Amino acid sequence: MTVLGSATVVLIGPASAGPTVDEIAPPLPVIAPTPTDWVPKFPFPYDQTRGSVTDAEITAEREMCQWFNAQYDTLMTQIDRFNVTVVADNGDYNVGGNQQLADAVTANVDQSVDFLAPRAQAMSTTQDYVGDTYFPLYQGESFYQLWQYLMNVSNGIKAHQPVWFYGPSVQRALKWGSRIDRSHVCR
Repeated sequence: MTVLGSATVVLIGPASAGPTVDEIAPPLPVIAPTPTDWVPKFPFPYDQTRGSVTDAEITAEREMCQWFNAQYDTLMTQIDRFNVTVVADNGDYNVGGNQQLADAVTANVDQSVDFLAPRAQAMSTTQDYVGDTYFPLYQGESFYQLWQYLMNVSNGIKAHQPVWFYGPSVQRALKWGSRIDRSHVCR
């Protein structure tokens, strides 16, 4: 009986701690854009709008591609892992280290949003002959939308919204990121 009792104590033991900030969302390095040999793509119908694209837009997309290649996948994985952790705790930001995780994830999202903001805002829009608005630079809209939805994700986490509330913005960020990736615009 004594052996069984001590074995039970060992098996039950203390509850394990949740994931740490270093496991889920270590700080992302600051991106410092550097000159590259990257050039924009102009597949059809964007070959028709090449003349409407400014040098500032090309520079902005070049720099956003540097961020995208270096940090997009890592950032989205951090958001996903944070969401899984919060959902496992029934959406309670006050359980364990969830608030510290939220702070770490939003710091990384905000750093990305701050980097993308002036570049995404540099993307111009124009109208076609029927009045529809479009971005003349290939994947300019994708970067613009990605920036907006990442802002929504950050705001949702900071407001302690349930994952289902800001989850659609996460899915939209994934959609636009996938579009950028599949277009090969950053390669």
